[in-house]
Amino acid sequence: MSDAAIRPALITAVLPDSIAAEIGFEVGDRLVSINDQRPRDLIDYQFLCADEVLLLEVLDKGGKAHHVEIEKDYDDDLGLEFESALFDSLIQCNNRCPFCFIDQQPPGMRQTLYLKDDDYRLSFLYGSYLTLTNLTQREWDRIERMRLSPLFVSVHATEPDVRCRLLKNPRAGQLLDQLRWFQERRLQIHAQVVLCPGINDRDHLTQTLLDLFQFHQGEVPAVASVAVVPVGLTRFRPSEDELIPVSREKAQEVVAQVQALQAKFRQQTGSTFAWLADEWFLLAHQELPPESHYEDYPQIGNGVGSIRQFLKQFQAAGRSLPKRLATPCHLTWVVGNAVELAFQPILQRLNNVEGLEVNMVALASEYWGQSMTVTGLLTGQDILHALKGQALGDAILLPSLMLKHNDTRFLDDTTVAELSEQLQTPILIVGDVDHLVETIIGKRGE
Repeated sequence: MSDAAIRPALITAVLPDSIAAEIGFEVGDRLVSINDQRPRDLIDYQFLCADEVLLLEVLDKGGKAHHVEIEKDYDDDLGLEFESALFDSLIQCNNRCPFCFIDQQPPGMRQTLYLKDDDYRLSFLYGSYLTLTNLTQREWDRIERMRLSPLFVSVHATEPDVRCRLLKNPRAGQLLDQLRWFQERRLQIHAQVVLCPGINDRDHLTQTLLDLFQFHQGEVPAVASVAVVPVGLTRFRPSEDELIPVSREKAQEVVAQVQALQAKFRQQTGSTFAWLADEWFLLAHQELPPESHYEDYPQIGNGVGSIRQFLKQFQAAGRSLPKRLATPCHLTWVVGNAVELAFQPILQRLNNVEGLEVNMVALASEYWGQSMTVTGLLTGQDILHALKGQALGDAILLPSLMLKHNDTRFLDDTTVAELSEQLQTPILIVGDVDHLVETIIGKRGE
């Protein structure tokens, strides 16, 4: 990547009482270089800022160049936030996976929804998954030199012909060699298997998990963990694809198959190693494993243990709920129907607060054409169609994971403000469990 392809990084926030605030940085300024080196991304920025003496080249909002010298302690953060983690271009995907969610969206949405991220830097920084099929030697060298570990890798299958069939890319068959590369350099990955019935299930799934387990050896295992996730399909997927949805019977089969392998893995290493996403148990109509099963939640980003973790966190946060509300309050709580039964204990505890009435509305997404839907995939249209004309009480509680990060827009481009206006009801966006409880206590609890 030439310096010409690297854009000056737009500053979108200057943290109060930070070094940057003290010096006089402002939102809208752009960072050009640090000690005469132009950072490609947030990784370079953090690495270069580790020096104790920094010479920064900055463009102010008017485009005028300034040079700023800073002396600081080694681990002091400057206090700058940027428009993007990447100061050059996104490394995009060159695969054609039939289950790709981006290809299962309707046309006419905002352009950013169609960008196929396969960028190792976002994987390192934020835990997004990549396939390793598009890395140049320069990028492999950078991963090694900067010790960018762990990365999160979409494996799907270890047999070359099966993985090539799934990714529709001849380079996909190099995976085992790539895992040996990580192993030799004592670098790690977390793996993901999106299971597609009839393609990478049954014997193929067993082979994949056994192959990956061979890299879960030694002091620094190259494969730290694996998540098995059911394929998610929408009504917008290409009609010619070969995918079929996961049935209740298939979910029960996969649960039994993986649990038998988990017992072997625990016997050999003491770790479950390969986990099933919560959705498998919901599809199979089976109880979720106990909270202790998930160890340190290495695959929480794949929905492995997220329900148990949420329930555990609510047990702690729920202790701060008041016995009664000074002013009675009626709230409508919207979730995906995948968690309807699992969240009943939470709903009951909330409704034990005198003066508080919480009505849970658990929805499947008509927009995506799904019979079972996780909360994060519900759209503004889904919520509008389900709630319009209903008695919604004082406010609607919506989990923040329905929205684009740092935005108020749903996946279908509806905004929270638009939805609130159409439903003529205030909407409260809630994040984690503590935020949920704090929002309710904010209704003047005693």
